[in-house]
Amino acid sequence: MNHKDLDVWKKSVDLVELIYDLTAKFPKEEKFGLVSQMRRAAVSVPSNIAEGAARKGDKELVQFLMIVLGSLAELETQYLISVRLKFNKSIADIEKIMIEVKKLLLGFRNYIVNKK
Repeated sequence: MNHKDLDVWKKSVDLVELIYDLTAKFPKEEKFGLVSQMRRAAVSVPSNIAEGAARKGDKELVQFLMIVLGSLAELETQYLISVRLKFNKSIADIEKIMIEVKKLLLGFRNYIVNKK
């Protein structure tokens, strides 16, 4: 399975780009704080999809997809914190793509778990 063919991987790379653009506007003192954490969490999503897809079996793939769900939840939390701290306003595009990635991810996980 080539991860680059997966819609969830493609959409998560789009999310990384949006997060990098967003965090570039954060206060400089956040460079090693929220900026670094958000970027790491965002990059973790497509990276773990790719690593899971490269593994031998579906069981390992599902484990990596569960890690991705955790990274996505972490990123969503950090994004919401950045809004509350007024580093940025709520951005519909970012919120929409996070929801899309989560739906694609859950659908992919369910497909892998239920295939016989």
